[in-house]
Amino acid sequence: MPEMMSIDYNKTGDSVKSNAMGMREMQEKSYEQRKSQYLLLKAPPASGKSRALMFISLDKMNNQGLKKTIVAVPERSIGSSFAPTNLSEFGFFKDWEPENEYNLCYSGSDSSTGKIKKFNSFLKDENAKVIICTHATLRYAFRGLDPSAFDDIFLAIDEFHHVSVNEDENVLGDMMASIIKDSSAHVMAMTGSYFRGDGLPILTPETESLFTKVTYSYFDQLNGYKYLKTLNLNYSFYQGIYTDSIKAVLNPKLKTIVHIPNVNSADSTKDKYNEIGLITDILGEVKSCDPITGLDIVETEDGTELKVMDLVDETGRDKKLQYIREHHDKDDLDIIIALNLAKEGFDWPACEHTLTVGYRGSLTEIVQIIGRCTRDFPGKEVAIFTNLIAEPDTTSKKVADATNDMLKAITASLLMEQVMQPKWDYKSKKFGGSDVTIDIKNPPTSRVRDILENDLSDISASILNNQDIKIAMTDKDNGKLINKVLIPKIIQEIYPDLNTEELESVRENVVTSLAIVGKKPETHGDNRFVKFADNLINVQDLDINLIDSINPFYESYEILSKNVNSDVLGIIQRTIREHKISITLEDIKNEWHLVKEFYRENNCPPKFNSKNLYENHLAEILLKAQELKRKQVK
Repeated sequence: MPEMMSIDYNKTGDSVKSNAMGMREMQEKSYEQRKSQYLLLKAPPASGKSRALMFISLDKMNNQGLKKTIVAVPERSIGSSFAPTNLSEFGFFKDWEPENEYNLCYSGSDSSTGKIKKFNSFLKDENAKVIICTHATLRYAFRGLDPSAFDDIFLAIDEFHHVSVNEDENVLGDMMASIIKDSSAHVMAMTGSYFRGDGLPILTPETESLFTKVTYSYFDQLNGYKYLKTLNLNYSFYQGIYTDSIKAVLNPKLKTIVHIPNVNSADSTKDKYNEIGLITDILGEVKSCDPITGLDIVETEDGTELKVMDLVDETGRDKKLQYIREHHDKDDLDIIIALNLAKEGFDWPACEHTLTVGYRGSLTEIVQIIGRCTRDFPGKEVAIFTNLIAEPDTTSKKVADATNDMLKAITASLLMEQVMQPKWDYKSKKFGGSDVTIDIKNPPTSRVRDILENDLSDISASILNNQDIKIAMTDKDNGKLINKVLIPKIIQEIYPDLNTEELESVRENVVTSLAIVGKKPETHGDNRFVKFADNLINVQDLDINLIDSINPFYESYEILSKNVNSDVLGIIQRTIREHKISITLEDIKNEWHLVKEFYRENNCPPKFNSKNLYENHLAEILLKAQELKRKQVK
């Protein structure tokens, strides 16, 4: 299958080289800003964020007067990234030695009384230095504390995109604002995707201005890898059932993670275990299953034996995950088939291909999935992300335009620019020529919030594919029946544990979402991909065409883009910068002599992403001047 987008890199090896203190390029860049009270690190998966935190934490506790460090991760499995680490053997002045007593990333509820008591004990224990816990444990513990309890503490939050400015929707965001406002704590925020799928800003502009920012993009990382030099991004569209088309995009010779669709989505056959069987049959014949590791041994047509790990089946999942964590040699594993696992915080360095079935409404999730295959690994020169999607029921031009916008959004995200999907921020929508104000109520509980943030697309798909709904939608007078009876019934079948208030909140949001999308019941395709691309902020303002051709693909087609090399990435980054720069014509007149002076002294123009803030500012002056000149020529 030809690639859709190809991004080539220089393979300098710089991003994996270490300095005299054992720091790689990104870690050294972060360490230079270690004295900042508020530090925001934007860097992709596998770039070494956890170790960067260790270096900075040790300096803050040994040289800056801070007493303790709190490390908060989104889920327990990620806590292992902060295990004891020997740093001194590589040249650093001290090892990372967190107390095992205060590692709260063990099994059991993150809101349990035991974990909250242990967290409070840590704060009072004068000898304790480091605690590792989940975001949830931190949130629940904070409820019983005054922000001043975090005085002289270094608070590090991993996967910071889980924070939001909306206090009602995100307790973590509220907690962060309180700690920054009412304590002397130092804060380090780390993320591989500085945006959220719900369209809410992560920080207010006022709060964000307090943070010193360190940005290390996918381009920086991959450009400095030793082995990996190319990232391909593919979008393929199919008709019918995805298992009939997946063979065209599933190459058994590549180390691959296959993410099958949620059972409630339109792409699912509604039998996830049968789908696993169909995918396995495409690969070959199952010869045996290892009862210790959980690996299936599958023999292909040419006699090759594949080691396949099924993470969809819950049976023995813990031992399967343990095997993946402990076996990173190339011959240890070939294919992983997963549903909700193998995304955020998942580590399989040898992975070459992430094949994701079904529309993903969250750009954050897409970037997280891409990050599963972009680790540098011996012999791996190409990493591939493929999204296999039901063909939208619209013109090929509209799909091509939407795909082009999606490519721009992904590329901007890989450059660590802030790109968001506004799910709830609709102010009005035209219905029959009149304006209708859409008012979305805040979710009443964390359970509802989680459903709306993660499952909305799947719920909508279940509703739109329900036979009773399809029949009712043929009569325009059945609106009340659909909204008040049929939709709540479907939601309750999916989530039988919701109380009356929670059910009503989910219903209201789902109904509004469906009204915005406006999908007709008789269509065979899925327009959510097009709608998602249409709603992305900023990318449509980027006048860049990445589409090269549209090629046949089984009963449908795939859209291929022009190759995107480092020069084109530079153009995309430059275009984004132009939209963000607030430099005025008066600024250019007053400071142009400084740009010329810089050029004379350095024999080159000022560059973006320089460690020197003055050079960054001059680069903005130059870019804005060039933009104004181009507009005059037009």
